[in-house]
Amino acid sequence: MQHQFQIDYFCAVKNIAALEHMKYVRLYISIIVTVLLSRSASSQAIYKNPGSIEGLVKDSAGKPVEFASVTIQELNINAQTDQKGYYTIKNVAPGTYTFVANLVGYNAVSKKVDIKEDKTTTIDFELKGAYQLHSVTINGVVAITGIGHLGEVHEGIIYAGKKTEVMTLDSLNANAAQDNPREVLGRVPGSNYSETEGEGFPSNGIGFRGLNPSQSIETNTRQNGYNITGDIYGYPESYYIPPMEAVERIEVTLGASALEFGPQFGGTINYIIKKAPIDKPFEFTTEETTGSYGLINIFNSVGGTYKKWSCYAFVEGNSTSGWRPNSDYQQLTGFGRIEYKVNNKFKIGLEYSLLRNKIHMPGGLDDQQFNDSPDQSFRSRNWLTTPWNIIALTGEYKICNNTWLTLKSALNLSSRNIVWRIEDGGPESIDSINPATLTYNEREVEHEYFRNSTTELRLLSYYNIGNRVQTLGAGIRFYAGTMIRQEGGVGTTGSDFNFSDSANYYTNSLTFTSLNIAPYVENTFHIGGSLSITPGFRFEYLKSTASGYVTQNDGTITNVSESKPRYIALGGLGMQLRTTSTTHVYANVSQAYTPIEYSFQYPLGYDLNAVIDPHLKDIMGYNGDLGWTGSVKDFLNFDVGLFFMRYNNAIAFEYLNDASGNPYIYETNVADAVHEGAETYVELNVVKIFTHESKIGYLSFFNSFAYDRAKYIDGIYQGNMAEYAPATIERLGITYSLKAFSTTFLISNTAKQYADANNTISSPDALVGIIPAYQVMDWSSTVKIKNYHIKFGINNVADEKYFTQRTIEYPGPGIIPGMGRSFYLGFGASF
Repeated sequence: MQHQFQIDYFCAVKNIAALEHMKYVRLYISIIVTVLLSRSASSQAIYKNPGSIEGLVKDSAGKPVEFASVTIQELNINAQTDQKGYYTIKNVAPGTYTFVANLVGYNAVSKKVDIKEDKTTTIDFELKGAYQLHSVTINGVVAITGIGHLGEVHEGIIYAGKKTEVMTLDSLNANAAQDNPREVLGRVPGSNYSETEGEGFPSNGIGFRGLNPSQSIETNTRQNGYNITGDIYGYPESYYIPPMEAVERIEVTLGASALEFGPQFGGTINYIIKKAPIDKPFEFTTEETTGSYGLINIFNSVGGTYKKWSCYAFVEGNSTSGWRPNSDYQQLTGFGRIEYKVNNKFKIGLEYSLLRNKIHMPGGLDDQQFNDSPDQSFRSRNWLTTPWNIIALTGEYKICNNTWLTLKSALNLSSRNIVWRIEDGGPESIDSINPATLTYNEREVEHEYFRNSTTELRLLSYYNIGNRVQTLGAGIRFYAGTMIRQEGGVGTTGSDFNFSDSANYYTNSLTFTSLNIAPYVENTFHIGGSLSITPGFRFEYLKSTASGYVTQNDGTITNVSESKPRYIALGGLGMQLRTTSTTHVYANVSQAYTPIEYSFQYPLGYDLNAVIDPHLKDIMGYNGDLGWTGSVKDFLNFDVGLFFMRYNNAIAFEYLNDASGNPYIYETNVADAVHEGAETYVELNVVKIFTHESKIGYLSFFNSFAYDRAKYIDGIYQGNMAEYAPATIERLGITYSLKAFSTTFLISNTAKQYADANNTISSPDALVGIIPAYQVMDWSSTVKIKNYHIKFGINNVADEKYFTQRTIEYPGPGIIPGMGRSFYLGFGASF
């Protein structure tokens, strides 16, 4: 039986007049701008004779500490240090206050100081590493603890009341050369991974709180604060992430990130690239790593600051023969940044990111093949390349002493190209020589081109109500993107890396566009000395179009010309209560939504027997958090909390049979789902409880645990577990350090998952079924001697046989095995 392409994605709202509704968008933006300007003008002179505070924050070596937070506890005023470690706080009522300086990886320092009328008081701080290694490192101090949280305000964005996690990469023992997600991001409770790097994708995927981790499609993925995905709405997959050797820290915002970063459910992950050293004109850093399966990774970076100019650049080359046959790949990643400080108020920068790769895809396995041997491959002719180019313009402007404007504008000119065996039978179908032609059958060629720009303008302003300083954050995002998809091209009969199309014709050729205008506003109201409340609002205008043609199963060509506008209002409310100088309670609730992706608008290229529900709806819902986070002196770091997520109109695949018994895939809104549970992170340095100076070294333990009850609550799947939502994820780590040596042993446990809403246990083609629970152990160590270091370790110590994903298309179809035991050894230096 032939299944007709069902194309009705946009029909329900075709006739809505976009221009009429845009009047409300323009009116809303005008109101926001007027409010911002009035706030800035009225916040200058609340007190007749206010005082001011300024100062420097340095580390124990006397070097400036950037991004340190300086807080007036009684007023809940927060300032952040610049590259020179300088901070300033204006318009403070005379009185006696407690000032606290803090940053992830350092012990908090507090001082009680009298602020005089109409005078500037200088308060300097010296921060010491929470768990310091007595050696010279790139950042001056290395902390064995590698996780913390963002302050109330960070880089012009309000984080008060939100659940945040920050990983400082130089503080971790991890296999950064292969971006091992368990070691790099494993401390974030509930983080789940699709381990596909080296298995046909250029990067691993990540998901939080039971959302699909494949290519991080549910997560807003950023670099230095700007978008790096293919299309933030229609194709939010992450083919490029920066190499971990180049990353200074990773910032994760869960739950209420929907207001300032976008409407997604899965939160935001932001990779912050290292910056140029501010105290020398030139620095060269090199990292060279080798390992199992022919791994060779070479990373080199240069950077420096001269007068008003600073620059940083890196190049990384990575290649391996692969742990499975046909899994070899070569990859080149590059980045360059140049910044110019015009004056003390204005700074501008330009960045360029590049990715080039050649990836051999070994294909998927069925359950029997995996059980027999997970390191085998039955595909030798499948290839992928994803050339990525991102150009970003950044700017910071200080309008006045308490108002800042920041700009991040990114242009993405990228593509994804695939040539592979036409998958018409699942992983059990062998790609063999055709006896009639004595050659392989032609492969299929597919191209996707991404052309989009994302511009975000943000304003942050402090103003006073009575004797309390309040914080206003507002901004607007403008996004315009085009994606061209060409499927069903006739490729060669060979096995080489060749994307030529012999017929120069594609069975499907579609052009998708997205236009998004999204203003937002948030305001932190400080009530008393400990409590703050942050309401927020975001308005989303999104217009999607589709044009081109598709070929039906019977050969009929159908022209496509569709358009759909959306108008979405999102609200949120956060609360933060300071319990001690280093701990606080956070709570928030915010609405979220996910528009229908391009891949759900039309049957996917791998299987024309897919049928799309003509009444498919966007995913709507909300997130909520309640937790307590902070530290106790320098020996305990913790974050414990509860979360709730309502995920309405969940989209999933149903595997059905038609009247003749033929199987087909049906994509539809299967049900509403609820994800609820608990997340805890506790890290304890047992030696620091008793002494700050240990001759025998330091021993610390950390435990990252998440319980997620993610179930469908209505429809035919009521009571079933949501896909890719393990009930528990737990990671236990032990770190020991002595002078220049540190070592970490990590045990990761992930409960069973299902690949479909039906909670299928197994299927003949392995496209759906259970993903069994697994335990993986990793060991990594670092030795630092002056400006040199050696890194070594073993990943998957026990050689666990496991997998994290079943796919219905590339890089499968079928089971994508996790990598077996591997070793690595690296050498690095900085000059």
